[in-house]
Amino acid sequence: MRVIGVIPSRWGSTRFPGKSLHPILGKPLVCWVVEAVQRARRLDEIIVATDDERIAEAVRSSGVRVAMTSPDHPSGTDRVAEAAQAGADDVVINIQGDEPLIPPELIDTLAEKMVSEPGWEMATAACPISDPAELAAPSVVKVVMDRDDGALYFSRLPIPFRRDGPPDLASGLYWRHLGIYAYRGGFLNRLVREPPCALERTEMLEQLRALHLGARIAGIRTGPLGVGVDTPADAGLLEDELRRRGMA
Repeated sequence: MRVIGVIPSRWGSTRFPGKSLHPILGKPLVCWVVEAVQRARRLDEIIVATDDERIAEAVRSSGVRVAMTSPDHPSGTDRVAEAAQAGADDVVINIQGDEPLIPPELIDTLAEKMVSEPGWEMATAACPISDPAELAAPSVVKVVMDRDDGALYFSRLPIPFRRDGPPDLASGLYWRHLGIYAYRGGFLNRLVREPPCALERTEMLEQLRALHLGARIAGIRTGPLGVGVDTPADAGLLEDELRRRGMA
């Protein structure tokens, strides 16, 4: 069994083309992500999966492997699967290329969950929601978990819905899904072969395809990841946060 960390990084971001190479305190964004991932201890290999030679050139000196992947993939998951070429028992961790503040400890926790508990096809992460505006925002994906922290459902709506009165954010029921995934290699290969299901097409959430297929998805409860970069404006916020943490 190998534990493979894959960072999908493409040039053509819809909201922020060239985001991966945007300079953050003088260093490309993707290089900050690579350095964070390299601090994880449970990865046997780190791969940057890209469709652009400029991104490949930027990360080669860091010592990670670069996989040149098809430019036609519909999602980062497909890009990750092509790059990993995982065996059935391997563990593949999909680490977003725009989250430079990803805690290495979270990567290790996801890896350990998959290695030590073979009953899970996937694992992901979630943090508590404390802001009513965040709960209501369709851009924030919510997850409801069972007693074993297995994911029951993901939605853009504020779930679970409280019938009598406003949501009780102190109840411990409201969790924001964080976009890091660990996959059993065999299930990842199956997942990318399957077409999107009706739930996925409705909510535009590909993790619903996994639930539709009967996958057990472990939820790791954690804190917020910090500043991610979705737009050019986020880059300045990230630089401020890096300075605040003494990482500049």
